[in-house]
Amino acid sequence: MTSTIVLAIVIFVYLFFFTSKELRFSFAEKKQGLFLSQQLFKTLIFQYPAYSDAYFEKSVAFNKRGEYAEGFYLLNKAVEINPEAHLGYRGWLKLYKLKDFRGALLDFKRLDALTPNVIDAPWGENIYYLKGLSYNGLGQYKEAIIEFNKNIITESDSSWIDPKLFLHKGIALKELGDNEYALDNLNVCLNHTSNSSAEAFYQKGIVLKNLKQFDSSLISFRKSKQLFEKGRKIKDFYNEIPNELYLADILKEISSLDE
Repeated sequence: MTSTIVLAIVIFVYLFFFTSKELRFSFAEKKQGLFLSQQLFKTLIFQYPAYSDAYFEKSVAFNKRGEYAEGFYLLNKAVEINPEAHLGYRGWLKLYKLKDFRGALLDFKRLDALTPNVIDAPWGENIYYLKGLSYNGLGQYKEAIIEFNKNIITESDSSWIDPKLFLHKGIALKELGDNEYALDNLNVCLNHTSNSSAEAFYQKGIVLKNLKQFDSSLISFRKSKQLFEKGRKIKDFYNEIPNELYLADILKEISSLDE
């Protein structure tokens, strides 16, 4: 029994201190959030203080749990060491988790400047789309539309483009009072989603109401309600999404017209 314990300790010490940093990183990454994983990252950071990926991966568990003080302390270190690799994720977190639109925009702009020949995609989303969302959040709708148009241009050769792009561009145009063009973009969003976007129908209802097409507006709001109740809305179990749609919003609009 004693020899088994000694062997386990030897293996444990070997794993923590003497295997390659890549092997230890891979092991800790797969056990993300567990005590053993976090201790391995701590050891890697101690041994390799310029190892940005260790700071980054150690931060992820904290940020997922909403422990942003510790999470961003580690993530900021990762960005300091290797901004090109980690600015996108930090900006994405600021945008979606913290609703820090100004901070997110600064990170996205800096990343874009560092990679002039690359179309960055922080966490899988086109950087121009993310910059557009950040501008929308700040109420700077003209700037948002410029970024959304850049997204369209950079993906013009692609067979697929995110329908949400046209939803949020439509919202920006609506806010600027350009209801006709907003309607065009919302219809593009609906075409790309086979008329199954509760958000697009809701925003279309608002635009048609602005255009005083009240009967058509009511039809759009009712369609939005049907889709919402069927679960055909944009979902994110961890974050409140930009321009999150709630059933109460739809019912309020229906009530205002259905009298």
